[in-house]
Amino acid sequence: MYWYYIIAAIIIGIDQFTKWLVVKNMELYEQITILENFFYLTSHRNSGAAWGILQGRMVFFYIITVIVIVGVIYYMHKFAKESKLFAVALSFILGGAIGNFIDRVLHQEVVDFFDFIIFGYDFPIFNIADSALVVGVGLVIVATILDEKKKKEQA
Repeated sequence: MYWYYIIAAIIIGIDQFTKWLVVKNMELYEQITILENFFYLTSHRNSGAAWGILQGRMVFFYIITVIVIVGVIYYMHKFAKESKLFAVALSFILGGAIGNFIDRVLHQEVVDFFDFIIFGYDFPIFNIADSALVVGVGLVIVATILDEKKKKEQA
């Protein structure tokens, strides 16, 4: 019944393991080329949010993350039985939120390492937890659209 917590735990585990690998094996700001002019592994730290906004506002991030975690768990229990896609989406959001929360609590910063240059734009460096959050939000949108379509068809 609570398989969605297993998904979140797997995401947290992969996130924390990859961050540990980066911290242990790369110097800060060291860059490894994977695909020239497109994809790099870059050891980076972020004490803010996406694009480096709200740098150093740890108390704000603690409060927001706790609210998100509580909200996600509430919605998982309320709606997970009705929609497996929605449950998976929330699992990804929960895993991503907790993955970055662990970094913020233990280190007051988040370890980032995926570094892409897309059409000449150097995209902000991110990690597995960030990816899980984006995928989770995308899946919530898809699940919501599908649910609304299903409701219209039943009406």
